[in-house]
Amino acid sequence: MVQATSFLLVLFLTLGAHGLPAKKCSLTGRWVNDLGSNMTIESVNANGVFAGSYHTAVTATSNEIKVSPLQGSQQKGYNQKGQPTFGFTVNWSFSDSITVFTGQCFVDDDGKEVLKTMWLLRSRVENIKSDWKATR
Repeated sequence: MVQATSFLLVLFLTLGAHGLPAKKCSLTGRWVNDLGSNMTIESVNANGVFAGSYHTAVTATSNEIKVSPLQGSQQKGYNQKGQPTFGFTVNWSFSDSITVFTGQCFVDDDGKEVLKTMWLLRSRVENIKSDWKATR
């Protein structure tokens, strides 16, 4: 009887877990990456538009690093299933560069929200002949 009771309990817990809503990933808040850079997203409006600030921990310039504004958009479609795709642009306050990020917000197996992103940084160059080295 003890074995049957534990089996039923496990079966109930397994079946009951399907009825729980999946945790949704929210872009709003403060995020820190593995290099120590951090960003804050104030809020995401009903259309998916958001703004905030980015403070990088790394730079290729010798200028003093300053907090820089960001603007972005989150996909609000039906198929996002609580783990939305998004993109944002950072207009660096301390250099002649702009970076665009694109990614997805995930909830990992431990329930932690994680952003996975890719980025492109465009620096200003003196002329079109130097265009080849302007994007990283």
